[in-house]
Amino acid sequence: MLQAHEDAFTILAVCTGNVCRSPAAERLLANQLGPAVSVSSAGTHALVGHPISEPMAALLRRIGVEPEPFEALRLSEELLKGADLILPMTRAQRGFIVELWPAAVRRTFTLREFARLLATVDPSALPRGSTADRLHAAIRLAAAQRGRWRTSPADDDVVDPFRRADKVYGESFKQIRDAVEQIAIRLKTAADSHEV
Repeated sequence: MLQAHEDAFTILAVCTGNVCRSPAAERLLANQLGPAVSVSSAGTHALVGHPISEPMAALLRRIGVEPEPFEALRLSEELLKGADLILPMTRAQRGFIVELWPAAVRRTFTLREFARLLATVDPSALPRGSTADRLHAAIRLAAAQRGRWRTSPADDDVVDPFRRADKVYGESFKQIRDAVEQIAIRLKTAADSHEV
């Protein structure tokens, strides 16, 4: 878990084993959003205590993001309750989360879904304040866009590379990185749109 100050906005990334996709999302989000956002990750069926899978760790290192230290963590209701925004990697994981804690429904989007929905939001609709303020508003605005377009799981899910070829790790990493960059750009654009 990457730490920030106590009143930080909290994001929880979720995948299955918490050794590939969600740790990569955790590290990339923390890198892009800065210390005002506390990012952690967990797995629905975590390989508890394991480090980030080496092929994914190598992809992070290649772009200058440190993958260590890291230990996989199992998802719990307590972790969900502590998160302002929950970003699972697939629709199935989103369903698992909502079943585990139904109140999570309004703050849970797949990573790619959140990026896609946020891209439809007018940057001027997000507040001038902190990144945390913009993220709180972004959740409400993105949720309001749900259901307006039909999408397939292929549009919203991040491919699972675990124990697969390096090419699949590359594809998964690109999906995560593209979504994180889209989120960060929209939040920055919103901040810039308020500057005089």
